[in-house]
Amino acid sequence: MRSRSNSGVRLDYYQRIVHRLILAHQEPVTGLFPASNVNSHAWIRDNVYCILAVWGLSMAYKKIADQDEDRAKCYELEQSCVKLMRGLLMAMMNQKDKVEKFKMTQSPCDSLHAKYSSKNGLPVVGDNEWGHLQIDAVSLYLLILAQMTASGLQIVFTLDEVSFIQNLVFYIESAYSIPDYGIWERGDKTNHGEPELNASSIGMAKAALEAMNELDLFGARGGPASVIHVLADEAHKCQAVLQSMLPRESNSKELDSGLLCVIGFPAFAVDDAQLIHNTKDAILSRLQGKYGCKRFLRDGYRTPKEDPSRLYYERWELRMFENIECEWPLFFCYLILFHAFQNDKRSVQEYADRLEKIMVRSEDGILLVPESYAVRQDLVGLEYQKPGSQIREVVGRCPFLWGQSLFILGRLLQEGFLAVGELDPLNRRLGAQKKPDVVVQVVIIAEDNEIRDKLAEHDLHVQTIAEVAPIEVQPARVLSHLYTYLGRNRKLGLSGRKSRDVGILSTSKLYSLKDRIFAFTPQFADLSRFYIASDNELMIDILKGEINFLKSAWDLLGRPLVTLVLKRIHLDQDKIPLAMIQTMRKLKSGYINGTRVMLGSLKDFLNTSAITDLSFLGSTEDGYPDRLHSDVQMYLDEHLLRSFSNRSTMNLRGGQLRPRTLRRRMSCKGAIKKTRSINVDSDNLGMEGPAPLTERRLSSVVPPPWLQPNKQSHVSVFATTPEEGPSTPSLHLGNELVIRENIYPVDPHGSNRTTIDRRSEFVRQHEITVPKILIQRHRAETNFADTEVEELIAMLRETENLEEQGDILQFLVDTQGLDFNTAGLGFKNKSDDNASAAAGAGGMLEEGRVVTVRDLLKGLYEKACQQKLWGLVRHTAGMLGKRVEDLAKAVTDLLVRQKQVTVGMPPNNEHTITAPLPEGELRQLIHDAYGDDESTSMLTQELMVYLAMFIRTEPQLFHEMLRLRVGLIIQVMAKELSRTLNCDGEAASEHLLNLSPFEMKNLLYHILSGKEFAVSSVARGNLSIVSCKSSRVSKKSQIGLGDPEGEDALLATIDDRQGQWLRRRRLDGALNRVPRDFYSRVWTVLEKCQGLAIEGRVLQQSLTQEMTPGELKFALEVETALNQIPQPEYRQLVVEALMVLTLVTEHNMVPSLGGIIYVEHLVHKANQLFLEDQRKVQGDATLCCAKIKDGKEQQQAASGMLLCGGAAYICQHLYDSAPSGSYGTMTYLSRAVALVLDCVPKHGEMECAIS
Repeated sequence: MRSRSNSGVRLDYYQRIVHRLILAHQEPVTGLFPASNVNSHAWIRDNVYCILAVWGLSMAYKKIADQDEDRAKCYELEQSCVKLMRGLLMAMMNQKDKVEKFKMTQSPCDSLHAKYSSKNGLPVVGDNEWGHLQIDAVSLYLLILAQMTASGLQIVFTLDEVSFIQNLVFYIESAYSIPDYGIWERGDKTNHGEPELNASSIGMAKAALEAMNELDLFGARGGPASVIHVLADEAHKCQAVLQSMLPRESNSKELDSGLLCVIGFPAFAVDDAQLIHNTKDAILSRLQGKYGCKRFLRDGYRTPKEDPSRLYYERWELRMFENIECEWPLFFCYLILFHAFQNDKRSVQEYADRLEKIMVRSEDGILLVPESYAVRQDLVGLEYQKPGSQIREVVGRCPFLWGQSLFILGRLLQEGFLAVGELDPLNRRLGAQKKPDVVVQVVIIAEDNEIRDKLAEHDLHVQTIAEVAPIEVQPARVLSHLYTYLGRNRKLGLSGRKSRDVGILSTSKLYSLKDRIFAFTPQFADLSRFYIASDNELMIDILKGEINFLKSAWDLLGRPLVTLVLKRIHLDQDKIPLAMIQTMRKLKSGYINGTRVMLGSLKDFLNTSAITDLSFLGSTEDGYPDRLHSDVQMYLDEHLLRSFSNRSTMNLRGGQLRPRTLRRRMSCKGAIKKTRSINVDSDNLGMEGPAPLTERRLSSVVPPPWLQPNKQSHVSVFATTPEEGPSTPSLHLGNELVIRENIYPVDPHGSNRTTIDRRSEFVRQHEITVPKILIQRHRAETNFADTEVEELIAMLRETENLEEQGDILQFLVDTQGLDFNTAGLGFKNKSDDNASAAAGAGGMLEEGRVVTVRDLLKGLYEKACQQKLWGLVRHTAGMLGKRVEDLAKAVTDLLVRQKQVTVGMPPNNEHTITAPLPEGELRQLIHDAYGDDESTSMLTQELMVYLAMFIRTEPQLFHEMLRLRVGLIIQVMAKELSRTLNCDGEAASEHLLNLSPFEMKNLLYHILSGKEFAVSSVARGNLSIVSCKSSRVSKKSQIGLGDPEGEDALLATIDDRQGQWLRRRRLDGALNRVPRDFYSRVWTVLEKCQGLAIEGRVLQQSLTQEMTPGELKFALEVETALNQIPQPEYRQLVVEALMVLTLVTEHNMVPSLGGIIYVEHLVHKANQLFLEDQRKVQGDATLCCAKIKDGKEQQQAASGMLLCGGAAYICQHLYDSAPSGSYGTMTYLSRAVALVLDCVPKHGEMECAIS
C-alpha cells in the first residue's frame, strides 16, 4: 500500500471520530439517530444537524480521492446521508394526511410530528401531547435536502416523492403568519403550550423556500416534472416579517441565540448586512458567557432552581432564573461557522480556543461537545451577586451530537479540507452582498384599437391585445388557478396549492406552457375586486408603489416585467384620464420615483425577462406528460374567450325619463346620514356610547328640521307638493327636477347670505311643512302599507339624483330588508303613459323576473363607482356586505409585523385583533364594532388595506407604535379635516366619507407621518390633500367650498404657532406613538415602585418578575393601560409624565419611588402649577381656566365642562405648550413629581438632572 499523504491521514482520523461518535448510533433499518442510548426518539432537527458532519466529510474525501479506498469511503459516507434523509422523508410521508389537512387549518393538532421512533419511523407521542408544530424543523430539512441535491447526492427517487416535497413547500410557505413552538419546542417561554410567531422559524422557512425554488430534485438527470416551484412572493413575505422582527425572536423572547442559525450557516436568511451585525452583537452582549451562550433570557431549563416535577413555570418565578440560565457550547460552534463564512480568521480562532477550554475529553482523548453548563446548586447565591463569576458543571448529554457535528464541520473548514462554497453549493451566503440596480420593464397594452388610437394622440404608441399574439395576456386570477394544479397527487391524496394569492413578483415573470407564452397582469389591476379599484389615481399610486417594491425585492434571473391593460372602463367621459397620461410619460422618460424603468412592447422584452415553465400542468399521472391536464385545457379554452370582456352593468333607469310633475317626496332624506357614527365635535373623543345607533331603527322618518341643525343645505328635505306654494324655490325649475351630480348640495342662492337670513328661512319653511310631517310620521308608524313602498319605488324611478336614490334604498332596506321584491310595484293607479315610460326605462318591471332591493343597490353601487360619488359608494358597498378583497391579508401583514389592530370607537366599542382571522370573522367583527354604520365599517376595511400598504413599503412610519386603533385614526382624520376646513364635525365626517380612495390614502399618510397638510377643493366638490412645506399655507391652496368670506376667517385660524403642539399630541396619542425605548424605561420605573395606576388600571410591580424589559408582552401590558384613556392628547401627557418618572429613576435620585404612583395625579398637579403661573404672568389661560377664583372653579369642574374645551379637565393651553422651556410641560411635570412623590426630599439641595 502506498504511503498516505498528510491530508489523507488527517482525514482518516476525522473519519474514525465521525464513525465512533455519529455513525455508530445510526439505526440500520430507518437510518435515523436516536436522541441518546436511553431515548429512542428521533427529532427531525437534531437528525439533520447530526448528518451535516458526515456530508462535509464525504465532500472532503471526494477532493483527495486518488485511491479506490478513498472513493469507497466517500461513497459510504454519502450513502449514510441519503439513508438518513430518506428515513426522515418516509416518516413524514406516513403523515401525508396531516400535510393535506394543515394546508387548510394551519392548526397545531394537524402538524407533522417533530419526532419519530428511530426504530420504525412511526409516531411516538400523540398529536396533542407535544408541541409538534415546529416549522423550522421541516424547513431545515428542505433546506439541507436542496443543498445536498445541489452538491450531487440523489435523495429523492420517484415523482410521487417530488409531489410530496412540493406539498411540504406549501406546508411552510405561510410561515410568516403561523405561530409555532419554535426551535426549543417551547412556544411562550413560560412553557404553557402557547405557540408564538418565532423569527428563527420564519427565517429558516424563507431560506428553504428560496433554496427549493426551481430546484430539480433528480439533479442533473431530471426533467421538467421533477422541478419544485415556489411563489417568490411567499418567500419575500417571510423576509419582510423576519426583518421587522429581528433581533427580537418572539413576543415572549426578546432575544434568542437560536437566531445565529438564521443570520449565518445554514440558513443565511438575512440580506441586510447591518441587521446581521446588530443581531449578532445583541446576542453576544446579552447572552454570551464563558461556557457558551444562553438560549434566551430567563430560560429555566435545567437550572438548579427549576422544579423538574412539572413542565411549565409560574409567571412570577421566571425572575428566579435571571443570571443563572444554562450556557450552551453549541452556540460557539455556530459562531465559528459564522465567522468562517465571513472569512474572519481571527474570530474563528478566538471562538475555537474558547470552545476547546470547555470541551470534555473522553477516555481515548476525543474532544466532546457537552449539551450545556449549569451553575452548581451551592454557588447559586454567589452567581446572583456577581453574574459569570462561578464555576459551572456539565448537564445533559455528552457528546451532544448537534453541537459535535457542527464542531467537526468547523474543524474541516479551519484545516482547509473544505471550502465554504462546498457547504453552500446554492450560494446562499452571497445574499447580503450588494446587487446591481433593478430595471423594471413596463408594457402597456390597449384593450382595442380605439383606445390604442386615443393613446397615439398623446404620442404614446402601444399594441392591442390582439396585436401582441402569440403572447397571451391574462389576469392574475388565471395564474392563481393554474397554480392550484401544482403538487396534486391522486395516489398520495394531495390536492395541490390552497392559497389563491399571487403577488407582484409572480406576475412579473413570463410563463411558458408547451409552445405558448403567457403574460399576466398584476393582481391589483383586477377590477372585479373592490371599489378602490375604480379610483384611477389610487391604482396609479399602487402601481408606483409596486414598481418601487420590485426594485428592492426582485432577485430572480432576468428583469421584472409589469404588464398593464388599458380598458374602456378606465376612461373618464371617454377620455384617457390625465393622471394616466402623465404617469405613462414618466414611464417613458426612464425613471419613476427613483426607479429605473423601460417602457416597451412584449416582444422586445422576451429575451430579458424571467420565464418560468408551467410544465407541472401536464397529465403526468395518466402517463401523458406532454399533454395538458384535461381540466386545465378546458379552463384555458373557456377562459381565453371571456377573460377581458366587460361586464354589463344593470341600469337603474334609462336617461330618457323625466317626471312631468314633481311628486311629494317622502321623508327618506338623510336615511344614509343617520347611520353615521364618526364623532368629532365632542371634546372627549369617543366618550359617547353607542346610544345613537340604537335609536336608528326606531325613527323610520327623519325628525323635524328644527331638531336637525345644519341641514339647511338640503333644500328639498321635506319637499312640499308643488300646489302648496313655492316656499322652496329650488324645487322645480322649468318643471324639471334639478339634477345634482354634485355631492355637496349647492345652495341655489349662493351661500353669502348671513346665518340670520338662513335662520328665518328655516322658520318660514317649517311653518309650511309641519302639518305634512306630522301626517307622515303618523302613517309611517302605524302601517307600512304597500302604498307607501309603492310611492317610494315610483320616486326611485323618477329621481335622477343618486344620493336621493341611496336614501330611498336605505329606507327600503331598513323597513323591508335586502331581499324585498320590487318587481311590478310603483305602477298602480298611475296614468298609463307614465307606466309605459317607466317600463321603457328598463326599470324594475320585467315580467316574471324578481328584482330585489339588493339588485337595485348593486346597480346604484356600480353607477356611483362610475360617477365617483365615493360617500355613496362606501355606503352601498357596506349595505351589500362587500368586503375588501385582501382584508385578511392586510390584517395579517400588520399583525405579523408585531402591530396589533383595534376597530370600533373607543372606549366602549373597541375590539382588539391580536391574531390573524379568516375573512368572514373579520368582516363580522368590524360590523359588530360599528353597529349599523355601514360607511364607517367600509372605511375601516379600506384604511386597514392602506395601513398594510404603508407598512410594506414604509415601515419606518410605524416606529414606536404597537397598536393601530383604526376607530381613533378615523376620528382624528375627521378632526383634522374639520380643523383645516374650519367646519363642524358633521360636515367634516361627511367630507371624510366622500374623499376618493386616493385622497383617503393620502390623508392617512399625512396623519401617520405627522406632516402638515392643506386641503384644496377640486371640481365636483371633491377634496384634494396637498402637503405644505411649512405650517404657513399659501392662500391659494386653502379651500373655500363656495364660501367667499370664509377664506380670511380660515387664514386667521392658521396662526403660525397656535394649536400645533395640541395637534401633535392629538396625532401621537391617536396613533399610540411613544418615545424611543419607552416601554423598557417604564419597566425600570415599575422596579422601583409598587405599581403605576393609569385611568383605573394598575400595572403591578410583579410584571417585572414575569417579563424582561424588552419583551413585547410587557409593552402590550403598558399599552393596554394607556388605551383606557379615551382622549388622545391627555394620553400623550400621561406618556410625558411617565418619561419624567423614568428620568428620576435613571439618574438614581432616590433609592425607591414608594407605593403605587397615580400618574394622572401628576398631570393634574402639573396643570394646577401651570394655571398658577399663568395667573402670575397674565398668560392666555387667564381667559379660561385661570380666570375664576376658587369658589366657582369647583362648581364648574363638577358640572364637567372647561371653558376652553380642554380634555379631562386639563387646560387646552397646557396641551398646546411645547415640552421644553421654562413654561414647557416637562418643567411642570417635573415640579409635580417633586411635590407629589413622598420619596423626593422636600428641603435641601438636589442635583437636578432634568433641566
